[in-house]
Amino acid sequence: MPAGLSSPAPSPAAAPVRTKEPVDAVPPVGRLVVLGVQHVLAFYAGAVVVPLVIATGLNLDGATTIHLINADLLTCGIATIIQSAGLGPKIGVRLPLIQGVTFTAVSPLIAIGLAASGGAGGTQGLAAMYGSIIAAGLATFLVAPWFARLLRFFPPVVTGTLLTVMGTTLMSVSANDIVSWGSAAAAAGEDPAGPTLRGLGYAALTLALIVLVQRVFKGFIATVSVLIGLLLATAVAWALGDASFSGVGEADALGITTPFFFGLPQFTVTGIVSMLIVMAVTAVETTGDVFATGEVVGRRITPAHVANALRADGLSTVLGGIMNSFPYTCFAQNVGLVRLTQVKSRWVVTCAGVIMIVLGLLPKAAAVVQAIPTPVIGGASLAMFASVAVVGIQTLGKVDMTDNRNAVIVSTSVGLALLVTFKPDIATMVPSWLAILFGSGVTIGALTAVVLNILFFHVGRQKGADVARVEGRALGLDDVNAMDREEFVRVFSRLYAGATWPAERAWESRPFATTTALRQAFEDEVLAASSQEQEELIAGYTDVVDLLLGTGGDEQARLDTASLALGELDDAEQAELRGLSEAYRSKFDRPLIMCVERVADRPQLIARGWARVEGSPTREARTAVGEVIDIADERFSEMVADANPIRSAWARKFEQLG
Repeated sequence: MPAGLSSPAPSPAAAPVRTKEPVDAVPPVGRLVVLGVQHVLAFYAGAVVVPLVIATGLNLDGATTIHLINADLLTCGIATIIQSAGLGPKIGVRLPLIQGVTFTAVSPLIAIGLAASGGAGGTQGLAAMYGSIIAAGLATFLVAPWFARLLRFFPPVVTGTLLTVMGTTLMSVSANDIVSWGSAAAAAGEDPAGPTLRGLGYAALTLALIVLVQRVFKGFIATVSVLIGLLLATAVAWALGDASFSGVGEADALGITTPFFFGLPQFTVTGIVSMLIVMAVTAVETTGDVFATGEVVGRRITPAHVANALRADGLSTVLGGIMNSFPYTCFAQNVGLVRLTQVKSRWVVTCAGVIMIVLGLLPKAAAVVQAIPTPVIGGASLAMFASVAVVGIQTLGKVDMTDNRNAVIVSTSVGLALLVTFKPDIATMVPSWLAILFGSGVTIGALTAVVLNILFFHVGRQKGADVARVEGRALGLDDVNAMDREEFVRVFSRLYAGATWPAERAWESRPFATTTALRQAFEDEVLAASSQEQEELIAGYTDVVDLLLGTGGDEQARLDTASLALGELDDAEQAELRGLSEAYRSKFDRPLIMCVERVADRPQLIARGWARVEGSPTREARTAVGEVIDIADERFSEMVADANPIRSAWARKFEQLG
């Protein structure tokens, strides 16, 4: 190139194309609005129930109640935009999360309002209520970074429990919505059977429509299954005279809330302390929702994400106190909707926030949404809450349940959460300072999981599940870490058909922090070995066909295949197996190795074996190594189970039941 000439700028076409993550993608306007409406419909019932309950508890008149609902919707919309779109670099988690009023705050807010008004209720106590909300919101905003640093106290056993508890306990809300007509009839002294059956019918119809749409359709139609279910079920209810839109004509055309509508806030020590406890609980719930959403959208959650989400909670709560509303947190039902529809864009939720603002300004528009029959909403929310529970179960699937500590955390937390959910009147029978804990299954379940995790894993000397039993003595991780090389190899070499080098090399990785780390050490060494070492390891195993035919293998190998070796093989089966073995060995020059614990029956084994014969040599080499690792993994699990006989006995009982 001649001197003085610069090289030409690269063509724009040559620049790499950056594809937006699903979370940041913006759907077309029409689709964006429809999906946003779906989120609003899923959220709406939960949004209005808090101001309704608080208004009832404080004996507020109808006009004040309407004002609180409008203020709540308006602030919910603003809070949702802050959380999903973000405000500056450190406020808002920028995930598809809807902000709504926390149910945990209902009882404390009523208590604050009644105390400030001398038990009379009315608007007199609202100033003290809003003062407490503002103070607690400000505190949440300020401590958010420090709370985020406590994420080590929220491992999968805690977050999975939180999500499972959220999903299962919230289903009681769905149940109450479904039978609401019957409950109202009973309260009026009428026969509840007919209204209850109608409510069950509409809920079942809604649920069936959601499932049917997801079964029949794909793409966009499937993503709006909840909206379709709500609309069609409401149309049926309207046609049958069970839904009325008369409230639309009666509602005002415009309703605007103003800051400090009920007077300047008042700050009381007891009120602030109560709301601080509420916000601490809410922070735990928000953390669980953030993790749940991260699981759904495929984004790894860091302390920064949690801090940003909590800052948004705090700022929104301060805004709620100013705008005559309430404390805010992430809404679990909308997490379930994201899980159900797989629409991961945060801008859909941002659009929902805009719609909520409109609803907060237009009571007539809100009246249209309010016309959806409560049982219909209950049917839709049942599907969404169950989806939240599924996310929790999936998270718990990553937890080592052979460690009894994890099992105790999950069982105790879920048990207490369901106890409070099934018997909500317990909250009225305990001292007032305990009522906040027993007022919500989510609250007590979440706190129990956090406290037990700290107690079991962070306080005092830790002792996990035993790992192995040698000469009648159970060995824990401390014992394993203290072993010399010779003893370690003697105990664990049986994992790999007598080959010693995986155990010898894994020994170098001591100390092991967890049973899972010990298990992974063996796997890593096999995967890191040379191809020649891997082939020699595979060659030491007996062909799975020989094991099934009873013509070879040591005692451990025969035990591994005992489940599939049961029952006499007919001549055709034997011929098929021998042909499979010969074809495999002829092509790959190694025995056919297969972890039979992960095969349902002999036909599946045969089918899988022939499929492997069709694979390339390189791929099959990797598959064979994987089967060896799977066999070792199953043997390791059996070793741990034998060292923990109580847990092993429970497992056998469940196997018998199945």
